Amino acid sequence: MGGIHKLPASSLALLFIISYFLSTINARFTPSDNYLIDCGSPQNTILDDGRTFKSDPQSVSFLSTDENIFATSDSIPENEKLHLYRTARIFDSESVYKFLVFQPGRHFLRLYFYPLHHPSYNLTTAVFTVKTDNLVFLHDFSAREKTASHFKEYLVNVTSDDFSLVFSPLKKSFAFVNGIEFVSAPDELVPNSATVVSPPGVFNGISDYDFQVLHRINVGGPMVSPKNDTLSRTWMSDSHGYMMFPKGDKLVSVDPSTITYPVGGATPLIAPNQVYSSAASMEDSGVSNSNFNLTWEMKVDSGFSYLIRLHFCDIVSTSLNSLYFNVYVNGMIGVSGLDLASLTSNLAVPYYNDFVMNASAISNGLIRVQVGPSDLESPIPNAILNGLEIMKMTNSAGSLDGVFSSRTNSGGVSHTTTILEATGVAVGAIALLALIITLIRSKNKAKGWNPDQNSSRSWFLPINASYCSTLLSGKSKSKIGYSSVFSTMTGLGRPFTFNELRDATKNFDESAVIGVGGFGKVYIGEIEQGTKLAIKRGNPRSSQGINEFQTEIQLLSKLRHRHLVSLIGYCDENTEMILVYEYMANGPLRDHIYGSTLPSLTWRQRLEISIGAARGLHYLHTGGSSQGIIHRDVKTTNILLDENLVAKVSDFGLSKTGPSLDQTHVSTAVKGSFGYLDPEYFRRQQLTEKSDVYSFGVVLFEILCARPALDPSLPREQVNLAEWAMAKQRKGVIEMIVDPKIVKSICSGSLLKYVEAAEKCLAEYGVDRPSMGDVLWNLEFALQLQDASLQLDSPEEDDNCHAKTKTDASEKSKKVDEINNHSDVSVLINDDSGVVVGSPLFSKIEDFEGR
Repeated sequence: MGGIHKLPASSLALLFIISYFLSTINARFTPSDNYLIDCGSPQNTILDDGRTFKSDPQSVSFLSTDENIFATSDSIPENEKLHLYRTARIFDSESVYKFLVFQPGRHFLRLYFYPLHHPSYNLTTAVFTVKTDNLVFLHDFSAREKTASHFKEYLVNVTSDDFSLVFSPLKKSFAFVNGIEFVSAPDELVPNSATVVSPPGVFNGISDYDFQVLHRINVGGPMVSPKNDTLSRTWMSDSHGYMMFPKGDKLVSVDPSTITYPVGGATPLIAPNQVYSSAASMEDSGVSNSNFNLTWEMKVDSGFSYLIRLHFCDIVSTSLNSLYFNVYVNGMIGVSGLDLASLTSNLAVPYYNDFVMNASAISNGLIRVQVGPSDLESPIPNAILNGLEIMKMTNSAGSLDGVFSSRTNSGGVSHTTTILEATGVAVGAIALLALIITLIRSKNKAKGWNPDQNSSRSWFLPINASYCSTLLSGKSKSKIGYSSVFSTMTGLGRPFTFNELRDATKNFDESAVIGVGGFGKVYIGEIEQGTKLAIKRGNPRSSQGINEFQTEIQLLSKLRHRHLVSLIGYCDENTEMILVYEYMANGPLRDHIYGSTLPSLTWRQRLEISIGAARGLHYLHTGGSSQGIIHRDVKTTNILLDENLVAKVSDFGLSKTGPSLDQTHVSTAVKGSFGYLDPEYFRRQQLTEKSDVYSFGVVLFEILCARPALDPSLPREQVNLAEWAMAKQRKGVIEMIVDPKIVKSICSGSLLKYVEAAEKCLAEYGVDRPSMGDVLWNLEFALQLQDASLQLDSPEEDDNCHAKTKTDASEKSKKVDEINNHSDVSVLINDDSGVVVGSPLFSKIEDFEGR
């Protein structure tokens, strides 16, 4: 494998010697602290990698317990051959391993659990917590499956001269452990800063966090065992059965000895050369393969941020500066136009990149890593990945398993003390809230206000009451910089005074009205330093308004998603019921496709907006609650666009919780907007998620054809857009009703896939309609087909993706067919819509058609 620059033989030899010498030094890591315990074993255990785990009698000096309860078995399942799983120590009460720390700093903590048989203890029923003085590793952990082992690995920053590992059984239960490793690790493993994926930026202070290693992957190669790793780590192959890693077209590997570590960059301690000597890449078959990303999906725990480390080594190129590719994390750009040659100055030189994915950007418990060709010119579109690590970061509670904090109590942790402290905080918060309400009532009574007449409690206080236990006594600062007595943990945002909102809207001037509905009016308001807000002022005399406000605040206090509107605050004074959202600069989608003087959206913009709205609805149906949420009023006026034309679904006043597991539908009165209403729901009054799917199908045709869902001014057969579009589709002439402003820019493959998605949404019976996840997949495919067609066009054809000649059209058809044939690995839902707390949201709701 060569490069462009040639060096004399003597220089190459010297460079090789220096590199080899440095690699050898870096590979030599002798841990200052090295505690290896085979719990419950009567004798030492030597593993295949040469490490010796001490027997339980030799390790008892580290353990503060008088109990000696062991479990032993020689018949563990064939796929669990590791010797450490053959014995276990059992604890009936809280027990502590205490290790002396000779050199504070980073340490690996590795725990082994396997529920062996014991005549008196059923280890599958054990429930216990594992923690240290200031960190929770496992909370109420249980190994319920008899044939499954559990390996937990942590990277902990130890700052004291000792380390206490506490096993705390749940009341009337017990704890157990099969093996423990507590070993020094190089501090260089954890950087101090990394690239934040969403929102883009730099994350500083990573070294202050502790981590749990969830995934460590050798991409394109076999498993790397501790025997072949510089720090006794295990790197799983990405072909391993229980992991969901869609593969690339081609796996590449070279002799590990050809890997040359750089000076001042990656070292064998970061990853062994077996990781860098294998990779997944795109097949060298020409530009037809340029329309997909190599994709890996990993399951993670929601509610945590993650450190993501990607390993690269160019073992596929034959010359420098011939490989450019993009890196994506959860659909968001991590690196654009990555050029390994410019970073390493040679081929087969390791390089790694660290990213932080905030908890708010993770949805559905998945992290998706993708690499794909860059827009920069390359001889052959290609992308590679050699290795991948996903590490969970401690949360604000100092925990790696939920929001359960750990408090020191005589060298251990008192579960009772923690409960009492939490209870005290909750009681204090409730008392504070009661005092605030009493003061407000006293002040209002002094003004002559009778709380029993038209009280705002009729709509707001019962909802607030459910959050009392989470209120804090301190002040918090909202996203837009306001102080609030209420913690943002309530999900209700900042409490605005009526005077603030009256001033912001110039006394609710009619010229500030930007929307009207059954609830009342929506105003644009401007407050401190020019911040614009959308202010929804309800009519307390309208039963519809009160019900919709209650529904909206209950949902928005729980939902956070990039493609859903989010609540900024509220006003709860006198008879007022006001909700405040962040203003969305580009207003409703409908204004951008017809009925206004705004510039027309391009086809690609319309696809991206459709995809964004689909993501929002998909989250509602699958991630909004355990039963899912049905929007019930999907239409183009309820899809709003921010300053970057990012689509967000709004207006949840009619939304309903979906059916439970033992139900097929929710029986409810029919509500929604004519033209979008699911005919099956209208006939049977049985609501399902598929009712939203039908409405979204109408939206898709509305976007494509740039006309209202209902237009009584048109001939009878054209009044209903859904019926008219379906009739044209059955005749194979759908192009006749496409918006003339974009019809020439749509390639045939993209149009067919888009219309196919819309047509399936409008199936007569809900059971025949796709899920929103399937709709999203098809829209993503339509976008990729459109992009692929544009890439295949010559520069003079950029504005028209149809070929100018029959020959060109034929060639392009072949290319699209090739892309279709690769859809199993190349077209994956690119859902970058992670949960975003306080994301920019809302604006105009110009719904003049009512419900």
